[in-house]
Amino acid sequence: MTVNAKTTATGGNTWRDLPAAQQPEYPDAEALRDVIADLESYPPLVFAGECDQLRARMGAVARGEAFLLQGGDCAESFDAVGADDIRAKLKTLLQMGAVLTYAASVPVVKVGRIAGQYSKPRSKPTETRDGVTLPTYRGDSVNGFAFTEEARIPDPQRLKRMYNASAATLNLVRAFTTGGYADLRQVHAWNQDFVKSSPSGQRYEQLAREIDNALNFMEACGTDPAEFRTVEFFASHEALLLDYESALTRVDSRTGHLYDVSGHMVWIGERTRQLDGAHIEFASKIRNPIGIKLGPTTTVDEALTYIDRLDPEREPGRLTFIVRMGADKVRDKLPELVEKVTASGATVAWVTDPMHGNTFEAASGHKTRRFDDVLDEVKGFFEVHKALGTHPGGIHVELTGDDVTECVGGGDEIFVDDLHQRYETACDPRLNRSQSLDLAFLVAEMYRNQ
Repeated sequence: MTVNAKTTATGGNTWRDLPAAQQPEYPDAEALRDVIADLESYPPLVFAGECDQLRARMGAVARGEAFLLQGGDCAESFDAVGADDIRAKLKTLLQMGAVLTYAASVPVVKVGRIAGQYSKPRSKPTETRDGVTLPTYRGDSVNGFAFTEEARIPDPQRLKRMYNASAATLNLVRAFTTGGYADLRQVHAWNQDFVKSSPSGQRYEQLAREIDNALNFMEACGTDPAEFRTVEFFASHEALLLDYESALTRVDSRTGHLYDVSGHMVWIGERTRQLDGAHIEFASKIRNPIGIKLGPTTTVDEALTYIDRLDPEREPGRLTFIVRMGADKVRDKLPELVEKVTASGATVAWVTDPMHGNTFEAASGHKTRRFDDVLDEVKGFFEVHKALGTHPGGIHVELTGDDVTECVGGGDEIFVDDLHQRYETACDPRLNRSQSLDLAFLVAEMYRNQ
């Protein structure tokens, strides 16, 4: 149970005294204050007890007893809040989760980049086209994608739209995951169809056949556990817009702790992880599971200081390091971080984000990623942990359930010249359904060989 955010005035707003990177410059400060006041009165999107449940699940990941599958859109859009879009994303994640669960023989914690991923940090504050310079697009929560002066002005009313879109998405996700759509036997049937139709199908056929035999055996024994019919699914997003996150921070009446009830898990991005910055300060005050993106410039001292700031009690499940090094750097940069953090006695979850360090611009101007680079960074991540005897805790990927053409390669290969056909992302390129399932089967093979 939670109470109104206005009771958090001191504990939840200490970040306001510190520099906050990547925040929009709203032209009307009073309009922003009015929106924040309204959001503070809105019901929570998730509950503190659910956040505690995910923290416990992430504790199992940190201890090597579970594996994290975290994925979804680069940036959600208000126009895509519909049953078909959400179902397709969820279906893809459930299929990946089924493959990984069987191969890893440990529980797979399923967390979506969903119901709140409407904001994006950007490398530049402005964008210039044909001599016209406008504010950069920062996600539907801030401004519009269209390259017009009117669309690009940051509008605080969009924060309310983000809340409403997140609420609608969560309602659909809960209905799908508890209403029979997530039944394991149905998910496995989808995977069997994928194996039959995939150009890489023969490679995956053995694993699919093993899963089929296991399900048939349990059915013959009369086993029909409730866990087969429903699935635990959690929501996460980057805690970027601190006015929004703070307005949705509540005191839990059971414990007196603060929770950001905009999502079960939130993370701090590579561009906002400054130790003296507002984002780290905000995250230090809430009890949600917290992630931090660590790029190739991350030092050991920084990593250890993040632990001191965000996980002073050394609680497994509290802190996840999401490493995004790039395929060409992960084998060189990651070992020292893992080694020194492990030696410190902290039990953090180590997760690979193989997407963000492997982006390049094609000759056509499309931002893209090579599937082979994504796969190679995952391989490097597993190799490092195998060499150190530590646990590769999971993967964090940008994906969609649609047949887009945004990343090149994969079993059903997409070529650079194909990118224009269905390039639909508003920000970064995503794996499509086929590439996502390819990745799941290949990661399953890596985990088995760990």
